[in-house]
Amino acid sequence: MSITSPTARALASLGHDTRLAIFRLLVRAGDEGLNVGEIGQHLEQAPSTLAHHLSALVEAGLVVQERQGRAVVNRVNYVAMRRTLDFLTSECCTGVTLAKADDAA
Repeated sequence: MSITSPTARALASLGHDTRLAIFRLLVRAGDEGLNVGEIGQHLEQAPSTLAHHLSALVEAGLVVQERQGRAVVNRVNYVAMRRTLDFLTSECCTGVTLAKADDAA
């Protein structure tokens, strides 16, 4: 089954503890971003493991990568992050009404 919604892809990619930790670390890093080695130092993860998880975040559109010389810098795609947050909060506190059960049934 293919997930086509950008929001569904974003949420699915964040549904893994390591990817969530990477994403939160990159949010803290801001526009400067981090390379895989720096992410590995913070999260105590092997570069090969991180590369796999970063690929999923990039594919979901939540992270962008930029080559700077020999290093690849990873940054949060803040537009995608805000789109996901907006989706989650767009109907916050608007109320929910339930259809009443038909008494005749």
